[in-house]
Amino acid sequence: MAHADTLPEGAFVELQGGRIHAVVRGSGPDLVMIHGANGNARDFSFDLMDRMSGEFRVIAFDRPGFGFSDDFGGPTSPIVQADLLRQAAMLLGAERPLVLGHSYGGAVALAWALRMPQDVAGLTLLAPVTHPWEESLGLWYQISASWLGQYLVLPLVAALAPRSAVENTLAGVFSPDPVPDGYLDHFGLSLTMRHAQLALNARQVNSLNGYVAAMAPGYPALTMPIEVLHGTADETVLLDIHSAKLAAEVESASLTVLEGTGHMPHHAQPETTADAIRRTARRAGVLR
Repeated sequence: MAHADTLPEGAFVELQGGRIHAVVRGSGPDLVMIHGANGNARDFSFDLMDRMSGEFRVIAFDRPGFGFSDDFGGPTSPIVQADLLRQAAMLLGAERPLVLGHSYGGAVALAWALRMPQDVAGLTLLAPVTHPWEESLGLWYQISASWLGQYLVLPLVAALAPRSAVENTLAGVFSPDPVPDGYLDHFGLSLTMRHAQLALNARQVNSLNGYVAAMAPGYPALTMPIEVLHGTADETVLLDIHSAKLAAEVESASLTVLEGTGHMPHHAQPETTADAIRRTARRAGVLR
């Protein structure tokens, strides 16, 4: 089994068509966390969940097809993913949670808010993908989303890529901030390198531009409190194209720009991230 050395940290929520894996910690107002591309809930259980669990009941989901969640047919739409996670949250008793999304998870959080604004108390978005972009994703994503990539290249990568290659990729994602000690072992090398997850991630990332282009016209209608954190050194999701536009278009959105910070603000500046979550909660009236 590809991820036998990394065990589930949480429990499973049964939905029609499969199960969603949820890690739940703490008590208080409900706070849902949605991870980014090719990630899983362990990105949050490494630090942020425990940091917030004294004030909130924190629910970190594996998105469909990632971590230990079933793939539900491999949805590429952030809206379909948001609907599934919203159903899982409701079954856990979180009917109007605060929702946090990082990177790709930011698009899923926004999709949740657009679809069911009455079911979201507020949003905290970390380096979120929000708007369409013109730049190419690069050769790797072009290949990995193709037939050749899906059925030949990615199986070979999943089977043969050395740990050092994953470490180098992580270093690029975190840059210019360091990867925290022990992060990769906690995150789960074997979870990250499963062929099925790599293939789904490639399809999702390649299709995301079209989805956010369709979503963006709806953002100005959002009225729930939104706190956004984005680093100036983020070269994965660019501040000017995404968070800055969201803040300019949505009256309830407040943007905090983090000078010199890269794509992982919840690891590079965890207490700043915690403060943003608290601001969202206070603005929503669920935390004093």
